[in-house]
Amino acid sequence: MGVLPGLSMEKPFSQACENNKEPILGVLRNTFANASRVVEIGSGTGQHAVFFARHMPWLVWQTTDLPQHHAGIRCWLEQGPDNALPPLALDVMSDDWPVASMEALFTANTLHIMSWEAVKGFFRGAGERMLAGGMMCVYGPFNYAGAFTSDSNASFDAWLRQRDPLGGIRDFEAVDLLASRAGFRLFADSAMPANNRLLCWQRR
Repeated sequence: MGVLPGLSMEKPFSQACENNKEPILGVLRNTFANASRVVEIGSGTGQHAVFFARHMPWLVWQTTDLPQHHAGIRCWLEQGPDNALPPLALDVMSDDWPVASMEALFTANTLHIMSWEAVKGFFRGAGERMLAGGMMCVYGPFNYAGAFTSDSNASFDAWLRQRDPLGGIRDFEAVDLLASRAGFRLFADSAMPANNRLLCWQRR
């Protein structure tokens, strides 16, 4: 874990993960019903991985993230279910992903903190590796027809862009076009808490 003997790392915590895990599970349980392995892009704290793996025991849940987040993810996995696997280093901008093929993919609250070039890399990499019929589910806030869906999302977008000018809430139509060009068709668009959405695509 990269922690010196005798010292323990404080487990990272996201209140947003606690707030949205049940509604997301309600969709994933059906969408991933026929999958055996899910790759999570940007596992963050690791909370989602532990919760979803525990409630979908037929799945192997593979966590991934940039290396600086691995220690926190491992803290959560220490007491997590056996079907949640330690994180792999994955940068969506790289052509060298640590997974050669996928039958299911999940990511939460990542597209708005990536640059648009990284978003393109995400869909390109997913399209190159997803097996025919595979499912890809993306959670987060999205704009529709170029407009914010709430005042809170507009404020959040302003905060994101102040933090990083390359970030920001993405337009649904733009990401759906990237998905389509990568070989996916939209399967479902589900409303989620706090003006978020869960978008699910299937590989053609």
